[in-house]
Amino acid sequence: MSLFTIIYYLIASIVYLLAIPYLLIKSRNSKYKIAIPSKFFLSNNSSFEKEGIWFHTCSMGETKAIKPIIENLDDNINISVITNTGYEEAKSLSSNVRYLPFEIFLPFWIKKQKALVVMEAELWYMLFLCAKSKGAKTFLINARISDKSYNSYKKFSFFYKRVFENIDKIFAQTEVDKDRLIELGAKNVEVIGNIKLAQLPQITKEFKKTEDILITAGSTHENEEELILNSYERKFGRLVIVPRHPERFEKVNLLVSDFAKKKNLSYHRFSQKEDFSSDIVLVDKLGELNNIYAISDVVVLGGAFENIGGHNPVEPAFFNCKLISGENIFNQKSLFECVNNYTIIKKDELKETLENIEKLEKSTLVQEGDLQPILKELHGLR
Repeated sequence: MSLFTIIYYLIASIVYLLAIPYLLIKSRNSKYKIAIPSKFFLSNNSSFEKEGIWFHTCSMGETKAIKPIIENLDDNINISVITNTGYEEAKSLSSNVRYLPFEIFLPFWIKKQKALVVMEAELWYMLFLCAKSKGAKTFLINARISDKSYNSYKKFSFFYKRVFENIDKIFAQTEVDKDRLIELGAKNVEVIGNIKLAQLPQITKEFKKTEDILITAGSTHENEEELILNSYERKFGRLVIVPRHPERFEKVNLLVSDFAKKKNLSYHRFSQKEDFSSDIVLVDKLGELNNIYAISDVVVLGGAFENIGGHNPVEPAFFNCKLISGENIFNQKSLFECVNNYTIIKKDELKETLENIEKLEKSTLVQEGDLQPILKELHGLR
C-alpha cells in the first residue's frame, strides 16, 4: 500500500467520523432512510455474492444508459449506485443491486469481479484501486470533462493522476474530453461518442407535414394542458396535445373541446381522424409521439412545468424540433446534456416564448455513441 493511499484513507476516515452525527440526523429523513444507512453504515448492503461484470453509476440517467450494454452480455451483472432514483432504475436491470459504500469500507467490501465499468465522472479513488487490486479489469465509460468543471479538475490533477493509474481503459465522449483526460494523467483513451445516444428514436409511421407550424405538447401532465392552452393562439400554428397517461384522455378531451369552442377553433381527437388538419388535435393513442415529433416544428415538453422531473428531450432533438421545457428537469438532466439548443422557461414565460418561435434555434444532438468498442472489451473477458 502506497503512502498516498494510507494518507488518503486516514483523511477519509477522519471525515467519516466527523460526519457521523450529521448522517444519523439526515437518515431520519424518509428520502434517505435506506440510502444513508446502506452507504455509510453497511445496513443491508453486503458485498456482491457472485463474480461478474460490475457496473457503477450515479443516478437514474446514467443507469438507463447502461441498459443496452447489459442486454448484450451473458455474464452475471452486478450494479452499484449512489442515488435513490439510480437504485430503482438498476433494479429493473439486475437482481444484484447495491448502494456504493463510503470509500473507507471498500477495501473490505469489494470482492473479485471480472470487470468494473464506471459511468462518466464517478472517479472514486478507492473504488478503482480496490477493484483492480482484487483482479478486475477497470473501465471508465462515457467519460467527459465539461468546460465548467475543467479548471477544478486541473487544480486537483495530482489526485486524478492517482485515480487514472488504476483505470485500464477509458471510453470518452469527444476528442476534447480525450485531450483533457490525457492532460490529467489518463492513458489508453478512445473516443466513441455519448453512449446515452446509442439507441435513437425511430418512427413507425410517416405522417404528412402540415403547411402551418406544428406545435406539439408532448407527454403532458395534470395542469400542463391548461397552461399550454392559455398560452396558445392560433397565429402561432397548429397545436397537438399528447398527454402522458391514457387514463387522462377523457379529462383532457373535455378541457380541450371547451377551449376550442370558446376560441372558435377546429378540434378533433386523433383516434377519430389520424391527421393534423384541425387547429388543435388531441392524440388519444399510444405509441405515436416520435412519429409526431418527426413532423413537428416546435415541442413543448411536458413533465417539467409541474414537479414531475421532465421527460426525454433526446426524442424531439433527434428530429431537430425547437425545444421548450419547464424548469423541473431533475430526472432528465443527464439527457439534456446530450442536447444542443433548448429553451428552459418559467410557467409565465410560455406565451411570450411561443410568440417568438421564429427566434428559437432548432435543437440538435451531441455526438452519438457506439457501444461496440465497450462490448468488444467486455466480451473479451471470457
